Amino acid sequence: MNEQFSLIPGALAQKLAVAEIIRCNQTTSRYGLILKESDAAELAVTRSEALEMLGRIEFAGGAINKLILEFCDSPYLTQANYAETLHELVQIFYYFKNETLDEVDDDDLITSMKRYFDETCRGSLDLLETRDLEGLARKIRYGETDTDDYGEEYEDFMEEFFSAWREFEAFEEN
Repeated sequence: MNEQFSLIPGALAQKLAVAEIIRCNQTTSRYGLILKESDAAELAVTRSEALEMLGRIEFAGGAINKLILEFCDSPYLTQANYAETLHELVQIFYYFKNETLDEVDDDDLITSMKRYFDETCRGSLDLLETRDLEGLARKIRYGETDTDDYGEEYEDFMEEFFSAWREFEAFEEN
């Protein structure tokens, strides 16, 4: 049962998705990030595979463009890691749509992903997936109301850690 329901034939849907992704280059190029057509085609395939693997369907263009436009100004993205990071973000996004029981709309999930990625994860996709988003999903599944932070202790620890890290880097440079 590898047939996908679609109102648009597969090849045409793929071309439309690639064109939409490429259009994002108009915005992302300001940040030195550009996807080639082959990168865009691979991202569209990643999206299709993630949807199929997770048993999801999508009728609109999907979250790829939203992810691209939300993450393009991240200090942790470079041209060298851009396409690979987007592939992982697409997979993470659809996985956590399931894990949050679709209780979080696309824009809110993407905004949370970006905030965690830039702030508490410092660009780590592993931390984003296994700590921050898993914590968010757990809170949603079990009805916890506090979905924004890990508490003051965690914030204090992170601030001290990164302060010490900056001091160490400054010491190493001299």
